[in-house]
Amino acid sequence: MPDYDNTNKGVLFPNQYKEEGDSKPDYLGNVNVNGEEWSLAAWANTSKKGKDYLGVRVSEPREKSNGQQQNNSKDTDDSIPF
Repeated sequence: MPDYDNTNKGVLFPNQYKEEGDSKPDYLGNVNVNGEEWSLAAWANTSKKGKDYLGVRVSEPREKSNGQQQNNSKDTDDSIPF
């Protein structure tokens, strides 16, 4: 069976660590763009006109450490929604 090609595809999963009222993303995942992996974060929002949408942030991949993920970026302000 041939290997599955994930190029230019991604996934988002509900953030199991999100608590009511905090600014953490509602969804976390990753995306492959032209063979390079990126981390995704998304926040569920409602526009002023009442339409639901997802605000998305793409960042450099995170390294796994002791079962947890750590952001390699020096920009760690989680209060910014995207």
